[in-house]
Formats: sequence, C-alpha cells, structure tokens
Amino acid sequence: MTSRERFALTMRHKSPGRPPIDMGSISLTNMRPGLQKQLKHILGFGDDYMPSNAGVDERILQWAQVDFRGVGNMVEMPSVHTRVISPAANVNCWGVEYGFIDNEWQITRFPLQNATCKDLESYPWPEPRIDDSVLEKWQDQAKTLHREGRYVVVAEHPVFGILEIACWLVGYEQIMLSLAGDRDFCRVLFDRILEIQLAIGEQYYKALGPYIDLTISGDDFGTQNGPFISARMFAELITPYFRERIRRIKDVAGCLFWHHSCGSVFRLIPELIRCGVDILNPVQTSAFEMEPQRLKDAYGDRIVFWGGVDVQKLLPDASPDEVRSHVNELIRVLGRDGGYVVAPAHVMQDGIPAENVMAWVETVRDARME
Repeated sequence: MTSRERFALTMRHKSPGRPPIDMGSISLTNMRPGLQKQLKHILGFGDDYMPSNAGVDERILQWAQVDFRGVGNMVEMPSVHTRVISPAANVNCWGVEYGFIDNEWQITRFPLQNATCKDLESYPWPEPRIDDSVLEKWQDQAKTLHREGRYVVVAEHPVFGILEIACWLVGYEQIMLSLAGDRDFCRVLFDRILEIQLAIGEQYYKALGPYIDLTISGDDFGTQNGPFISARMFAELITPYFRERIRRIKDVAGCLFWHHSCGSVFRLIPELIRCGVDILNPVQTSAFEMEPQRLKDAYGDRIVFWGGVDVQKLLPDASPDEVRSHVNELIRVLGRDGGYVVAPAHVMQDGIPAENVMAWVETVRDARME
C-alpha cells in the first residue's frame, strides 16, 4: 500500500493495515538537532545531511517510512518592526520582542500591552504580502512532490493562529481579561488579525493549493488542566474567525485542514469540528480528559487524530519496551477503524534517548491493524 492510499483510508476511517507515520515531515513533529545526531549515529548515517523541508535528515524520514512530506513555511511579512537587537534578542514582524533565555526564544515584551481600541487603529501592522521569489520556490517544491506522487503533501502554516497572536501582542493576562470583560476590544483586535491571515492565505494557498493534500495550522487553546476558555466563550469569540479562515483556505486550496492545539481541548472538539477542522494534533494524552479511549469514543468517527506519542514523560523516561507497549495501545484504541496517524505529540527534545524513538517507529512499522 502506498503512503497516499494509506492516508486516504485513514481519512475515511477505514483500516489501512498499519497506521500512517509522521515524524519530522513538518515543524510540529520534528526533533531537536542533538537527538537527530544521536539517531543518525545509531543508524549509521554519518554526520553529513540530506535536507528536508522541516530540517530532519531525509534519510531518517525514509528509514522511519514517514508517509508525509512538508512544503512551505511561516511567512516573513514586510514590517517596520522587524529587527535584530543582538544575537540573543530580536523583534518579529508583529512587533513582539524575543530574547534567547534558557536555550529557548521567549517573549520579553508585548507591544500592545494595555492598548485600547484606538491604539489598535494606529498600530503599524505587518504588510500581508509574500515575496514572489519565495512563493515561487515553495510552489515548485509542491509541484515536484505532487508530480512524484509518493507522499502525502502537507503545507506548513504560513501565519500564526488568531488567539496566540493576540496573546503575544497584548499579553496573556490582558487578553484573558479582555475576553471576559472587554469583548469590543477583542473583536477589533481579531478583525485586524483575521484580515492579515486571509490576505496571506489567499496568496499562499492559491500558489500551493493545486499540489497539496492538507495544510496545518497552530493555535494553542488548551492548558494541561483544561481549555484556556470555555466552549461557550470559544463559540462566541473564536469560532467566527477560525471558521472563516478555514472556509477561505478550503475554498482556495480544496485541501484538508489539520489543527495543532496543545493541552486539554476535549471540550472544544465539537467547536473545532464545526469550524472545519478535519484532523486534530498533537493529541496530548497526558492532559486532562485527553485519554485515547475517551477521545475515540466521543469523536473518533468525526475527526482524525494525529500524534499521541507522549514527549513529556514517556519518550524521555520510559524503557524501549514500555514505549512499544504504549504505542501498541495507541494504535489499538485510536487506530480502531482507521482515523489515526501516529506521530510524536510535539517536537522531540534532545533529552529523549534515540533508542526510544527507534522503539516507537519500529512498533508502528510492524503494526498490523484489523
């Protein structure tokens, strides 16, 4: 069975023999350089590098029998804000300032903290335009993958999600207070963000749409212990914007829509489906109400799950045998009647033993579903 046939059966909620595998075909399922180097050493690939879109060595993708290949990337929009302050500090096109702290880029300044509706009107927003040469390069890559027909072609998301952009611009505390007490401010802010999302999406998906099978998106709606906001508030304030973005993408590209939200989103899944989400990632099974059986029983016939291999505790701390047992259980539960792509539940960090990566990949490759 080809990768494309396997994925098509999975999307129709039919058993594909073994579930599709994703590891490193896209930015949200890849691995840190140290872990990749460790894995390449064990596999005998040497220190040279065979490039892929998401940065994982193509030989690793082939060894793992990954069924997907990514194209495109996050768009660098023209902006008066964009600048490098130092090797450890920069400002992105939205005006959000970052510092390299504890080996991660972290937000150090929210540019619209304490802003008013009037401030939003005068704020210098990024210009929603994609450089023609960059777009042509991505289109050529998508054409090539489509023509070869070996893999499912996945477009990276070109712009961030509406809630996360709002949080980064205004600050998490203020946006949560505004959602509860100043909804006019939220609507003005969301209107402006959506306008930029739609303009970028029109250019991006018009170029890539004929050659891709699905696109990813990211916007974290959950914490470890529950959603950021209630399902009722989500339906009122997030759904109208998210649904319109998905509708426009599907109109232009005619592709499936894959959404990434960490944390506990079980109570939001009906709204995500209503918005047009076809595939849910990363399936963070360690979070509240995100047990595989609960997810499959409630929504397994209405949405496809992608992820589930825990990167918080299982892969860093378990033995290879424990990893195999866990992955077999994921396949048994989430993979019943198809509807499941096995993947890490986020980027795999350097502290994960390469042997555990090998264990989960080999378990999937050897799986035989009824």
